[in-house]
Amino acid sequence: MLLRTLERANAAATWISSVAWREQTFGRYDLQKMTYHAVRADFGLTAQVVVRLLAKVADAYKLDRNRPRSFRPRGSIAYDARILRYGSACVSIWTVDGRQAIPFVCGERQRALLAGQQGESDLVYRDGQWYLLATVVVEEPPQQEAGDWLGIDLGVVNIAVDSDSVVYSGGSINGMRHRNDRLRKKLQGKRTQSATRLLKRRRRKEQRQANDINHCISKRIVRVAEHTQRGVVFEDLKHIRSRIRATRSQRRTLHSWAFGQLQAHTLYKAGLKGVPVLFVDPAYSSQTCPECGFAAKANRPKQAVFKCGHCGLVGLPDYFAALILRDRGRAVVSLPHAGGGVSQRAEAPTCKPLALAGGS
Repeated sequence: MLLRTLERANAAATWISSVAWREQTFGRYDLQKMTYHAVRADFGLTAQVVVRLLAKVADAYKLDRNRPRSFRPRGSIAYDARILRYGSACVSIWTVDGRQAIPFVCGERQRALLAGQQGESDLVYRDGQWYLLATVVVEEPPQQEAGDWLGIDLGVVNIAVDSDSVVYSGGSINGMRHRNDRLRKKLQGKRTQSATRLLKRRRRKEQRQANDINHCISKRIVRVAEHTQRGVVFEDLKHIRSRIRATRSQRRTLHSWAFGQLQAHTLYKAGLKGVPVLFVDPAYSSQTCPECGFAAKANRPKQAVFKCGHCGLVGLPDYFAALILRDRGRAVVSLPHAGGGVSQRAEAPTCKPLALAGGS
């Protein structure tokens, strides 16, 4: 029943999308006027399901309108409170064969969080299993006053290094990615049924492992900041992949770098603990000396070596970058316009080193 529901709903969404593309009409309410009655009559869907599908199509065209959108037959669909209701052990869910009561399982923590369920839930079919992805509202404690800041420099070789000189090494995850890449190429070259089955079983394994590592690192960062009454300072790496140039051999490593996920995990964990999080400009942070402020490309003769050309300070570049980020966090909060609260994403003041050499 659930499979038939997904397939029929996505077929309806694809038809709505074709009408939107043909008429060049992408607004939800305009599409509703054009397609609502036809979808209900032709696909046998209830009113609220059609409304959710119209929203799905409109959202799909918000990114761009350069090409028509289509939807996988078994892609996820959204349910709201009118067509899905959570009970203590079962969910009452609409299907094409009528309303059904289906048991669900979850952990004790998730069951407690369901008390704050709000908005839509997504019905997902993945690897033969059914999932409901629920949105919950959790009350966050008041944000604590940050006595100081913990700078976090993110990287590929070292996933994170903080301004306390703690290194969260990326060796294990980078080695895992290289092994997985070699195994994937080897299995793809065999072109046998057994190799295809093994590839299918290994799907998303690397993603799950990286996600677990990012959860562990973010938990440790927030715990340190909470216990020392500090905030967390990250470098603002938005659009970094489009801002830098990489060789062909570096592209896979760069594009599998899950820094956004680590920052997202830290943000929500920090919110639950009342720890403020700040994003600052990362410009020249890895080339600037934390002792004298001298910034130059020549300060980084090698990836793992920092040697200041002005005062001669030598050390781990990622640690020095974390110190620079910490100082920029202090500077942002001390600005007159900062007030008592701290924005989660703020512009750092312009870095003014003592000297700037080498065109950096």
